[in-house]
Amino acid sequence: MTTDRHPRWGPLAWRLLAAFVLVALSSVLVLTGAALLGTDRGLAAAERAGREQAAGQVAAAAGAAYTRAGSWTGADLDAATAIATGAGARLVVRDTGGSPVTGRGHGMPGMGNPMAGALGGGRVDAPVVVDGETVGSVQLAFGTSTASAAKDVAWGWIVLAAAVALLLAVTASWFVSRRIAAPLLRLTTTAKDIAAGDRSARARLRAPGELGELADAFDHMADQVTRADRARRNLTADVAHELRTPLATLQAGLEELRDGLEPPDVERLTSLHDQALRLGRVVQDLADLTAAEDAAVSLRLTDLDLTALIGEVVTAHSARLRAAGLDVRTELAGHIPVRADPDRLHQAVGNLLGNAARYARPGDNVTIRTHSTGDNATIEVSDTGPGIPADELPHVFERLWRSRAGMSIAGAGIGLAVVRELVTAHGGTVTATSKPGGGSTFTIALPLKG
Repeated sequence: MTTDRHPRWGPLAWRLLAAFVLVALSSVLVLTGAALLGTDRGLAAAERAGREQAAGQVAAAAGAAYTRAGSWTGADLDAATAIATGAGARLVVRDTGGSPVTGRGHGMPGMGNPMAGALGGGRVDAPVVVDGETVGSVQLAFGTSTASAAKDVAWGWIVLAAAVALLLAVTASWFVSRRIAAPLLRLTTTAKDIAAGDRSARARLRAPGELGELADAFDHMADQVTRADRARRNLTADVAHELRTPLATLQAGLEELRDGLEPPDVERLTSLHDQALRLGRVVQDLADLTAAEDAAVSLRLTDLDLTALIGEVVTAHSARLRAAGLDVRTELAGHIPVRADPDRLHQAVGNLLGNAARYARPGDNVTIRTHSTGDNATIEVSDTGPGIPADELPHVFERLWRSRAGMSIAGAGIGLAVVRELVTAHGGTVTATSKPGGGSTFTIALPLKG
């Protein structure tokens, strides 16, 4: 299928893309804001810790000068001033009375970096302790924050990273939207093609995960719909064929009787009656198939003995089987409790026996067995007839299917389809096995009661 018939973009794709981009943008903005806030607070904390450390070092240097001089008078504060200057601060040393100290290297209060404190960057105080006694304090007035430049650099990298992340998020969103929307658009187009009458249209696409499973399920469903449509057409043709011959015979015979061309004797009336019966069988087969398909909602379940029921079925059909020249044998087990609809189960097993009577040859054996295995009750109907070819065996339970050997035998190919529907409605299974020339075996497995 061409790209024009299966566009890769549509309203859903754009909506998905917008949703993904919105989520990505929100995530990037939140992370960027958190990173900026965290960086700002981290740098501020680091700067505050550095200033407090510098104040402690200045206080220690001032205390050492106080110890050497014995008082603030004549104390050499060069070392303390150098530390303060290195930290970018303006130093003021005060005695215990709060008066500024003017010592060597500290002749004027506030000596140090002449620009320090000019911009009001902050102030840190620290006590000067000598031998466990506070003898004064140092005051460091800092100028412009030393973290501003670091913040500018950090914020620049964060913004760049956010832009790259947003670009990657948009690219990933576009890719994901395309991967999700394209298969859905193709499925939609294929569905429209099938609805328009193109029964050969299939998606035939490979997609990840659940989308791939959806595409496979869609194609399988389309195959089933095609087969059902073909079966419906075949049904119409088969029913028309089955009805045409007896109707034509009835019409011609009645016209002959009406026009006096043939006498209304017993032989003629019997022939017309047989054609009417044939019409009745076709109609009844179709009615049975419809009823079997609705059996799941019309079952009248009751507790019963499967062996006893099968015995009744064999008794009811034994005359027909013997009339066909078949030798009937039974191998019935003891009491087998099941919960089933006796009428529907009688119909299902009766259809299997009728199938044997129709296809087995005179002189063949038909054996009916019952037994229980594990959680299942089993019914087997075996015959020594001609068997079913291996290529036909998978189709024996299909509606209106006729084997090559059965084309010359009356019937619409509905009996075994009815069996499958009825058994499935009971929660059981039915299978067929055969060896060409070695007979066939039909096995029904039903759940045991409880």
